[in-house]
Amino acid sequence: AMGLKEELLKSIWHAFTALDLDRSGKVLSHNLCTVLNVPHDPVALEEHFRDDDEGPVSNQGYMPYLNKFILEKVQGNFDKVEFNRMCWTLCAKKNLSKSPLLISDEDAFKVWVIFNFLSEDKYPLIIVPEEIEYLLKKLTEAMGAGWQQEQFDHYKIALNTSREGLSAWELIDLIGSGQFSKGMDRQTVSMAINEVFNELVLDVLKQGYMLKKGHKRKNWTERWFVLKPNIISYYVSEDLKDKKGDIILDGNCCVEALPDKDGKKCLFLIKCLDKSFEISASDKKKKQEWIQAIQTTVNLLRAGSPPLHKEARQKRKELRQKLLAEQEELERQMKELQTANENKQKELETVRKQLEAAAARAAEEEKKRLQTQVELQDRFSLELEREKMVRQKMEEQVAQKSSELEQYLQRVCELEEMYKQLQEALEEEKQARQDEETVRKLQARLLEEESAKRAELEKWHLEQQQTIQMTEAEKQELEKQRMIKERALQVAMQQLEQLELERKETLEQYEEVKKKLETAANNTKSWKDKVAHHEGLIRLIEPGSKNPHLITNWGPAAFTEAELEQRQKSWKGKKATSE
Repeated sequence: AMGLKEELLKSIWHAFTALDLDRSGKVLSHNLCTVLNVPHDPVALEEHFRDDDEGPVSNQGYMPYLNKFILEKVQGNFDKVEFNRMCWTLCAKKNLSKSPLLISDEDAFKVWVIFNFLSEDKYPLIIVPEEIEYLLKKLTEAMGAGWQQEQFDHYKIALNTSREGLSAWELIDLIGSGQFSKGMDRQTVSMAINEVFNELVLDVLKQGYMLKKGHKRKNWTERWFVLKPNIISYYVSEDLKDKKGDIILDGNCCVEALPDKDGKKCLFLIKCLDKSFEISASDKKKKQEWIQAIQTTVNLLRAGSPPLHKEARQKRKELRQKLLAEQEELERQMKELQTANENKQKELETVRKQLEAAAARAAEEEKKRLQTQVELQDRFSLELEREKMVRQKMEEQVAQKSSELEQYLQRVCELEEMYKQLQEALEEEKQARQDEETVRKLQARLLEEESAKRAELEKWHLEQQQTIQMTEAEKQELEKQRMIKERALQVAMQQLEQLELERKETLEQYEEVKKKLETAANNTKSWKDKVAHHEGLIRLIEPGSKNPHLITNWGPAAFTEAELEQRQKSWKGKKATSE
């Protein structure tokens, strides 16, 4: 149904585009309904073509109406030639060339219908060079002439340089000009066009005179047979005016040769479900051609395939689309290669410029190097002269330095004396740091003991509160225990106070030691300042510690391990006497 609709649209497109932009679409619609055997719908027609600005003035306006009210209702029971002739009548006068043609208007009409069959399925309609070649070959074959491939190739090259293909009217001009039928008379060309028209448009696969045996009287009568994809029609003569009957073909039909009988030769039989037909061809060649043509048609019906010329047209279109897709892919790849090539060229140009720039820089650097070399030579000469002068001055200064050396040795002695005093100050500072470290440890230990006593007191206090909550019978016993614990608490409190006093004493000792440390540090700093004043003359060497130092949270300890143990023993002795 879709293929039929596409074929109809091509002819209607020619008719519609030939109309003036007025309400003539109404006439076209009326004529289409008539030739396509579609019921007229005057109400829809008037509604669609009412006298206002919304009427169809283009394909966009007319196509919805055409699809809905006409093409959707087409059943296929219409005369294809009559339909095409109506569309031809509307467009031929406006488009046909005014120059005289070697073919008649009837032949031009048939070429126009063939164009619609072979043209591409896009608008405006054109026929591509491959299809033009196919049509011209068919016409040349029908005329019995030789095909001039070289001539067509020249024409094809000239055509391809200007456009994709020809319009219907340009194709009519091409065939009517006789360019590809030179030496042929008009009648031969007309017969060739008619033969190709019958095959491609009317689906006439084969036609000719043969004898047919009657079913009733059993007599043999000459008839004009026309083979189409699903039917064989037979007429009185080739003008097709008086049709005598049809042989309906389907997949169940078959055709077979018969032996000569009743004085008739070249016999064959067409078997259908309801009837069989005996036919006699004029010679063995014609008999074989007809058997082969009918068998091919039946095989196509059995396979559900379209006629060979339609299938060939579809294959050519598919091949063109495939080639077009391949060409587009090739063009895309070529563009990519071209882009890559351009990028490479740009990269090479950039590298070339960089090399040129590098060469220029190298030349410039060489020039600068030579200039620098000359400058260095000049400078070296000047430096050499200056060095001689300096050497003379230095010799003069050596004598002067000899006297200064004596003064320097005297100053070294003074510095050595200062260094001894500085060592003593450092020893005092070290002793002060050791005292500070001992006091700090004592203070930490006292704090820990105080914290433990406080925890014990809190524990006793909690136990005292728990005993208050016990029963009355246990109160007296608990009271005694409480008195004992109270006394113990008082003793602990006294100890805590004693510890507090000791901690204060320790703090006072710490403050004294701290003051001593500050004094020692100030002395050290003053000695360091004095030494720094003479730093350019002598380098101080500080004595290293003889015993390994302890490392505390505050840094290196002020006491050695032995000194710390001595102080701990002393502290424990004091604590024992106080208790």
